[in-house]
Amino acid sequence: MLLEAVLSVGSELELRATLQHIVDTATALTGARHGALGVVDPERGRTTERFTAGTAAGTADDEPDAPGAGLDVPIRVHTEVFGRLHLTGKRTGPFTEEDRALLRVLATQAGIAIGNARLYETARRRERWIEGAAAVTTALLAGRPAEDALTTVAERARLLADASAGVVLQPTEEGGMEIVAASTPDDPGDLIGTTIAPGSPVLVQLLGGEPVFIEDSATDPRMTTHVRSRFGPSMMLPLQSGGRLIGTLALPRRRGDRPYSAVDRLLASQFASQAALALVLADAQHDREQLAVYEDRDRIARDLHDLVVQRLFATEMMLESTRRRTAVREVDALLARAVDELDSTIQEVRTTIFALQQPPADAPASFRGRVLRETGGAAALLGFQPSVHFSGAVDTLADETGTDRLLATLRGALAAAHRRSGVGAVTVEVGAGADGLRLRVADDGRPPAVVTWP
Repeated sequence: MLLEAVLSVGSELELRATLQHIVDTATALTGARHGALGVVDPERGRTTERFTAGTAAGTADDEPDAPGAGLDVPIRVHTEVFGRLHLTGKRTGPFTEEDRALLRVLATQAGIAIGNARLYETARRRERWIEGAAAVTTALLAGRPAEDALTTVAERARLLADASAGVVLQPTEEGGMEIVAASTPDDPGDLIGTTIAPGSPVLVQLLGGEPVFIEDSATDPRMTTHVRSRFGPSMMLPLQSGGRLIGTLALPRRRGDRPYSAVDRLLASQFASQAALALVLADAQHDREQLAVYEDRDRIARDLHDLVVQRLFATEMMLESTRRRTAVREVDALLARAVDELDSTIQEVRTTIFALQQPPADAPASFRGRVLRETGGAAALLGFQPSVHFSGAVDTLADETGTDRLLATLRGALAAAHRRSGVGAVTVEVGAGADGLRLRVADDGRPPAVVTWP
């Protein structure tokens, strides 16, 4: 029976199955009515998990550390006490010295089996964390927006750590830290925006790029947020690469959940370092892509200015010269119209050149850019792009009060054109002169409408 027990104990690779198999085998081998195996946390010096077998499980006699009659044998993995095996209630009488000898042999073999199972489990967990880090890197380099990238990191880390939530905090201008991305099976809305105020005890460590490990978030005096009461064990890991602190990855578990082990903390810290590097690379890649876009827009703007505008201007001059030489009134009027059309086209091209020189993803800083943004937004409603012309130093003469009123008038005129029937073209003219800024918005509705300001 002992030989079969020794062989069967080493047959499992999954740790929890191995532990349950040990207590079942020990109970059957010694004829005990019930047994319990308590797993001891060496860092905290207390029992963290308990596996039972036999009848009357859960009574006081089943406690691994309870005093009194029965068999109580430590299980060691190398020199470390992994847990204690406690058996009570032998069916055929008191436990004998032979039972104790059998149990010591079984405990020795159990220690070997547990060591193998722990190595196997650690290898599998390490593999999962490595795969998770690789998946995060691939996702981030695919070009996701910054908010989505942080949420991806938080979600993947939460799943790997078996945490209740995964959140990313970033420094605030006031000197605190704020949750900017969150992943949780529940609604993460109450987590987003939660801040750690300046002066919090834990903040110095986080802003310094140090990891923080917490046994119970609800009772730890370093935690000051309003959501701490729902969480227990937690890891707060720096997202740091090349001396640059991107933020902090926090992985809290529910109250009462098992604490994080040393292996958990090591693997999560390595994941955070890899994720931080991926975030930096993704940010750099985004900057390169933006730079390429800006370079293309500048090149197109230069080509339009150097080639198209110059040719249009030359053609306009030729037509103007021809118009002055002709004596036929009809031809003169036709050429005058052609000159006006070319002049209008030149203004349109110049407006396009200016728009190309604006950063596409940023809000326009200049007055011209704000006008173009208003007309560009109206194009979606009108079904066509309004024609925009600038004359004079409009950016130089623009002041905050005047531009706000002008833009309000422009928005109202474009909205009115959208409501009117038969409008197929809208012309917006913005000029600057001695009397300041002026606006004229005209459409081709039935009848045509013109709005001027001031």
